[in-house]
This record gives sequence, C-alpha cells and structure tokens, in this order.
Amino acid sequence: MALYYTLPIYKASYKLVYLLFVISSSFAREYKYTVGQELKNEGLCIVKNIYRANKATDKTIHIGKACENLEIIRLLVRLMQDFKQVGLKSFVEINYAIEDISKQLVAWGKYSKTKSTASLKSRN
Repeated sequence: MALYYTLPIYKASYKLVYLLFVISSSFAREYKYTVGQELKNEGLCIVKNIYRANKATDKTIHIGKACENLEIIRLLVRLMQDFKQVGLKSFVEINYAIEDISKQLVAWGKYSKTKSTASLKSRN
C-alpha cells in the first residue's frame, strides 16, 4: 500500500480542490456560500475517499463514492459556468482535471475488482 499523498490520483484531486477553492472565492455572494461551499465540500470528500480507498481492503466502495463526488462537481461547475461565475479558461482547466481524476478512478476500480476476484479464486 502506497502512502496516499504520493498517489497520482491524490495529487490530481488535490489540484482540483485547489482550483475549486480559487474559483469559488470570486463567486457572487449569492453563490459563494451555497454552490461554492458545496463545491469545496465535494472536492474535500474526493480526497477523503481516496485516502479511505487506499487504506481499505475493499476499495471499490470508496472509489464509487469518489466518482459520485466528481460527478456532482462536474454538474455544479457547469451550472456556475452557465451563470457566468466561472470563466471559460477556468472551466476548461477544471474539466481537464475532472477527466484526469475520472480516468484514474475507473482504472483503479477495475484493478481493485480484478485483484479482489483473483484473491477470492485463490482462496477456493
């Protein structure tokens, strides 16, 4: 088991959280304390779920939760872009980060499933 903070997915998620904090600070007051706070919370939940998945024997549960957090972030960022709270450059940068994390989560989930299936077969 690698240290969670050395994992590429952790580093990518941390970068996303940083971007979310930066963009939400410039939201209009109407959105800063509602959608902005929700974005930050979901971002932090991704990092927490990556930590939990790294520690867990059955990683798929936490990876699934991280995927759910990521989709909520994708939705909220799109909504804020539609409300002209996120510029195009930031929107693109955040979506690249989301795609990077999404690909890593899917790959980690597939690897975890095959690893758990192999360990079940070797027990029998």
